[in-house]
Amino acid sequence: MTDFAPITPTYDGEEHVFAAFHHIVKALGASKNLTDDVRRLVADLDTLLFTSTRTPERREGETREVEEQLEFAQKKVMRWESNRSMIWALGREEAADYLQAVYEIQRLTESLTSLLSNGGGKQKELLDQANRVLHMAMVRLEEELIDILSKNKQSFKPEYVLSHSCDEDVSSDVSIVSIEDESIEETSRRNSGGTEREDHKVDLIHPSVISDIKSIANVMFASHYNREFCDTFVSFWKDVLDEYFVALRVEKLSIEELSNMESKQLCSKIRKWNRAMKFIIKVYLPSEKRLFDQVFGEFGSTYKTCFIEASKGSMLCLLNFGEAVVIGPRETDKLFTLLDMYEVLSNLIPDIDTLFSEEASSFLGAEFHQLMIRLGGTVKATLLKFEHDVASHPSTTPFPAGGIHHVTKYVMNYVKTLAEYSETLNLLLRVRSGEDTVLNGQNICLDNFCPLAFHLQSLTSNLESNIDQKSRLYRDPSLKHIFMMNNIHYMVRKVSGSALEEFYGVEWIREYTRKFQQHETSYERATWSPILSRLRDDGNNKREILRERLRGFNIAFEEVYKCQTTWSIPDHELRKDLRISTSQKVIQAYRPFTGTKSAIIGEKYVKYSADELENRILDLFEGPPASLHKTRRRLTF
Repeated sequence: MTDFAPITPTYDGEEHVFAAFHHIVKALGASKNLTDDVRRLVADLDTLLFTSTRTPERREGETREVEEQLEFAQKKVMRWESNRSMIWALGREEAADYLQAVYEIQRLTESLTSLLSNGGGKQKELLDQANRVLHMAMVRLEEELIDILSKNKQSFKPEYVLSHSCDEDVSSDVSIVSIEDESIEETSRRNSGGTEREDHKVDLIHPSVISDIKSIANVMFASHYNREFCDTFVSFWKDVLDEYFVALRVEKLSIEELSNMESKQLCSKIRKWNRAMKFIIKVYLPSEKRLFDQVFGEFGSTYKTCFIEASKGSMLCLLNFGEAVVIGPRETDKLFTLLDMYEVLSNLIPDIDTLFSEEASSFLGAEFHQLMIRLGGTVKATLLKFEHDVASHPSTTPFPAGGIHHVTKYVMNYVKTLAEYSETLNLLLRVRSGEDTVLNGQNICLDNFCPLAFHLQSLTSNLESNIDQKSRLYRDPSLKHIFMMNNIHYMVRKVSGSALEEFYGVEWIREYTRKFQQHETSYERATWSPILSRLRDDGNNKREILRERLRGFNIAFEEVYKCQTTWSIPDHELRKDLRISTSQKVIQAYRPFTGTKSAIIGEKYVKYSADELENRILDLFEGPPASLHKTRRRLTF
C-alpha cells in the first residue's frame, strides 16, 4: 500500500485547493468501476487529505460531515440486515454497491480515529457506531462468502469411487492368497483398482466467482478482519475434504482401533487408503493449493498458512493410519496390501514434497518420508517372517491321497505374486556390497545377484524341506514318493514358462524336474518291483509254483488297485505319464507270463487278460471325489 507524506497547508487559499482535491477523491471513490486495489488507494488518499488539512475551527464541521457520511453508508449496510436475500445472488451491481458502503465505513473509522486524538465524546460515539456497523458488515460478508462457496463448489467424483462399489471392497480380499490354481495375478492386481487418474488440477469452484471471493477477501483484510475471512474459508474447505474422505470411504480411526482390527478388514481399509492417497495428493490438494493462491496471493504467505491449516488434519489422519499399520503384527496375509501401500506412498513422495515444501509444513513431508521407510521395513520383516514360517509350518497328520499340499499351493502362488513387485522388493531386499550368503549349500555373492531371486529360491528351498518333513508322516513309502512327486512337480509347473523363470533360471527347473522324476522312479520301484518279481521267469515251470506266483500277483495287484485308486495325481499329464510307464512295465511282464505259461497254469486260474489289467491300471490315481479338492482354506503362518 502506498504511503503518502503529510500535507500541511501554508495559507488560506491552499485550503480551498485541498478541499476541492478532497471532493475529487471522494467522487473517485464513489465510482463502481474501480478495482479493489485502486479503491484502497483512493481511500488512503482521502484519509490523508482529511486528516492533513484539518484545523481546530473545522473539526466540528468535519464531525458533522463524517456523521452524515456514516449515516448514509450505514443505511446501505442495514438495508441488508432486514433483507436476508444473498447480495451476490442478486448480481454484481448490488454486490459492488454494498462493498462500496463497507469501504466507506472502513475509511470513516480511520478518519474518526484520527479525529479522536484531538476530539471529544462525539467522535468516540461515532467511532463506536462505525465499528459496530463494520462488524455487522463483516459478519454479513462471511455469510455471503459461505453462500458463494457452497453454490459454486464444483461437484466431481474421484474415479476410484466411480469404479469401485462398496460390495467389492467388502468381498474382495487380495491379502489372502488362493490355495487353488486360480491365477494369483488375477486375485491381486484385478482388485488394485482400475486405471489411475493422471496427475492434474481441477477447478474446486467455478472460476467465474473467484473475483467475487477476492473482493470479499480484500475488504475484510482492509478492515482487519483477515483472521475471520481465513477461518471461514479454511473451515469450508476442511469440510469439503472431509466429504471426499466419506466419498472414498476412508474413516478417521484411532491407532488403537486400527491395531485391534482383523487382518481382512484392515486390508480392505488399506486399499481404501491407497485410493484416497492417490486422489488427494495427485488431484485434490494441488487444486486446493492453486485456489488458495488465487484468493490469497496478494496477501503474502497467508495462502500457504491457510492451505496448511485446511489440509493438515486430513494429512495427519492418513499418517496415523499408516503408523497403525506399521506397528501392527507382521501377518503374511497383509504383505501384498503392504507392498501396494508402500508403492503408492513411494510414487507420491515427490508430489508430497512439492505440496509441503514450505518450512511451516515441511514436517508433514518429513513424516511421510519416515512412514515410507518404516513401511519398507515392515514389508521386509514380514517377508523374512514368512520365509521362516514356511520352513517350520507344522503338520501332525499326512495329507490325504498324497496330493498337492495346500501349503505348496499357497507358497507358490505367493511367490508368483511377489514377482510382480520385483522392482520394489529388489530395492527393499538389497544387501551391502560384497556381502555373501548361502543358498542350497553354496556361497553366493549378491553383488551381481537379484535380491528377490535369492529370497524366492530360499522360499522354495524352505518349502521343499517342509514338504519332505510332511512326507515322513506317511507309512506307505509309495505314497510318500507320490506326495513328493506331486508337490515338486507343482513347483516346477508354476515356475516353468512363467515370469518366475527370470528369478529361478533354467538350471533350477532342470534340477527340480530331476527331483520329481526321481520320486516317480522311486514310486515304481517301491510299488511294482516286488509285485513284478513274482512274474519273473526263473526256469521253474511247476504248475503249483506258477499258480502260487500268479495268485500272489493277483492279490498284490488288488491291494494296490484298492489303495492307489484313491491316491491323487492332480496334474493330468503327470498322471497320464505315470499310468503309461506303469502299464508298460506291468503288461510287459504279465503278458509273457500268462501267455506262454497259461497252458501249464490253466485258463481258469488266469483272472485278468492283459487288456483288462491295463484298463484297471488306468483307474489308478483318480483320488477322492472332486468336491473334496475344492474346499478353500485360509492358511495361518
